[in-house]
Amino acid sequence: MIILPAVDIMGGKPVRLFKGDFSTAHRVAEDALQTAMQFEGCGAEWIHMVDLDGSLQKKRANADVFLSVAKSTSLKVELGGGIRAMEDIEFYLSNGVSRVILGSAALKDPALVKEAVRRFGEKIAVGIDAVNGFACAEGWTEKSQVYFTDLAKDMERIGVSTVIFTDISKDGTLSGPNLEQLGELKSAVSCNIIASGGINNINDIRALLKLGVYGAICGKSIYSGSLELKEALEACI
Repeated sequence: MIILPAVDIMGGKPVRLFKGDFSTAHRVAEDALQTAMQFEGCGAEWIHMVDLDGSLQKKRANADVFLSVAKSTSLKVELGGGIRAMEDIEFYLSNGVSRVILGSAALKDPALVKEAVRRFGEKIAVGIDAVNGFACAEGWTEKSQVYFTDLAKDMERIGVSTVIFTDISKDGTLSGPNLEQLGELKSAVSCNIIASGGINNINDIRALLKLGVYGAICGKSIYSGSLELKEALEACI
């Protein structure tokens, strides 16, 4: 299992949200590149980054921040937020980003996802963010009537190999990941599953290892100190 420490960007700075509520954004570090280098120093190979401004504005908003991490560290950058067009995908992948996450597009523009997968294969992931099991879009501000496993099955059918699943009600809460829904998703599709939301401590990492998911995104737990990144990485060796 890979561990992906998370850096969410708003106004060019690293922030965290509580349950996806943008009004709760608070800065957790001064500089994204410095933070990424600290993660790199702990032994991380991947970093999960989100353009929160991009999610709301539906366009690239903090590209310079993400490209600086991709170019100035050895970390593989997984990036989501505001990526709505093939031009955005091409821009990031041609400038050092390792994997692009399509979220709202999975619900609203599956043709874009299909074409992106055809062109870029495993460099395309789909983010499924859900409340009570139903997928949300547009920076989690719009709820749909599409059940998360149904969306995952649709994405698998068009060739998506990696799905990032977030239970929004868990995000930023340190209350533990939604193991039940992650298990449900793992049973529904054969995609690589990355767990996001609620991870608190090393016991959560061990539970996810036991479940057999491909990856785990850790944000607030690292910043709050409830999870030591080095310990999490070592547990996954």
